[in-house]
Amino acid sequence: MKKSINSQILNFKVLLILLISITIVSCSNSQKGEDTKEIAEEHNDAKFEDNDKEKDAQFLVNAAEINLEEISLGQLAQKNGNTADLKELGKMMEAGHTKSLSELTLLAKQKLITIPTSSTDDAQESHKKMDKKSLENFDKEYCDKMVKSHKDAISLFEKASTESTDSDIKAWATLTLQELRTHLDHALTCQQKLEKM
Repeated sequence: MKKSINSQILNFKVLLILLISITIVSCSNSQKGEDTKEIAEEHNDAKFEDNDKEKDAQFLVNAAEINLEEISLGQLAQKNGNTADLKELGKMMEAGHTKSLSELTLLAKQKLITIPTSSTDDAQESHKKMDKKSLENFDKEYCDKMVKSHKDAISLFEKASTESTDSDIKAWATLTLQELRTHLDHALTCQQKLEKM
């Protein structure tokens, strides 16, 4: 009888440990598996019913994703770049987009808009792809990516600078356009120099 009780206690302990382990694993998996952009979008969808406010929130979410990606890629360019020009471009991207993200974070807080605070799944994937580029091709690939991503960002910010119904968001988008155009000019210059090499 004593053996049976000890056996039951042991079985209970094993079962309890197993249940705790499963709970911990499932909780950590669900947190790891969620994209920070999707989480921000879900929060904003729950907060805003007004279509204009939803559009403004989506713009800020997209702008945060752009900044987070450019910061990450700028750091990578400083590490993996082969030329001084490219490393300088990466440094400029990191500094400029860090400043922009800081301004954006304050603006989003003021407007009660949730934005991603860490790299989104797409930004992480972009970083991984660029990190896998061979060192010989890295500079060209980075410049090409900066040209394309900044053309896309300028288009997004131009739309917000004219269509946003929030005067603060409109003003920030307009102001940020100047920096994005400067970044694009530097990326184009870097791209042209690499083509001549």
